[in-house]
Amino acid sequence: MDQLPEGHPVRVYLEENSYLRAIISEFYNLDVEDNFEYLKELFAKLRKVELHFARKENQLFPYLEKYGWTSPSQNMWAFHDQIREDIKRAQSAIDSKDISLTASSLKRVFSGLEHLMQVEEGRLLPNAMRLLSEDDWKEFREGDEEIGWMLDERPPPYPEPEYIHPSEDKERKKLPFGIEDKTRYDEGYLTPEQVNFIFKHIPVDITYVDENDRVVFYNRGDDRVFPRSAGIIGREVKFCHPPKSVGQVLQILEAFKNGTKDVAEFWINFKGRFIHIRYFAVRDEERNYKGVIEMSQDVTEIRELEGERRLLDWE
Repeated sequence: MDQLPEGHPVRVYLEENSYLRAIISEFYNLDVEDNFEYLKELFAKLRKVELHFARKENQLFPYLEKYGWTSPSQNMWAFHDQIREDIKRAQSAIDSKDISLTASSLKRVFSGLEHLMQVEEGRLLPNAMRLLSEDDWKEFREGDEEIGWMLDERPPPYPEPEYIHPSEDKERKKLPFGIEDKTRYDEGYLTPEQVNFIFKHIPVDITYVDENDRVVFYNRGDDRVFPRSAGIIGREVKFCHPPKSVGQVLQILEAFKNGTKDVAEFWINFKGRFIHIRYFAVRDEERNYKGVIEMSQDVTEIRELEGERRLLDWE
């Protein structure tokens, strides 16, 4: 079993067999009269062998039939049904609290399951490994997901997903969410609420001035460096700065508009904090000027960083 990759369908069948044998072993070591309630819990776990049967009948047998091996469908399925009947009788005995009948019924179930597992491990699964291709097993696992397993924990995925760095992941995925209430951006979809969450929580002051020098947006964060109010929306940017700095602002705008510059940055000490201020020209794909973004960030603590921190430390 250990030679098979984790999550491989055959390995999961074998793991379920080990799980079944552990349950059966518990039954044999159980004092039925003193632990009848626990016996009922154990039997509920054993009854999940139905998922083991269902995967074989709906997954494994059809694949084997594709390669011309039909006897499992004709013979082993009938054996499943016999064990199902034995399980029903045992359940009836448990429900009636008939200790003697419960014990004899369980022994019949255990005998049938052990015989079945021996056939699986000695003939069915080895032949399946020989007949089915790797592509078959990958498809197989997708179908197994729909039926489920009797194990306490879901088996690992198979094949194990290959790690692809986000910068190299070019494949478009089927979206697991609807987009009716969202706006599409260059990459991804967001609701207006999510956009507001982003702008509210990033630790940077952002102001967007359009190509007509009008303030059209600023983010309303809880810890802005420079306070803003709704009154600046629609206002000319030159009226949003102190008179002593307006000339510099106009110089930046002119350089951005004529295309001679794309970035301007400053750093100042402000109320005991070290503030980094940057202006970025915004241009469309044809390099037409579409405005300017002003970003201000308190980098006091960032400037003090040294060395590296590669492990999480929330102390």
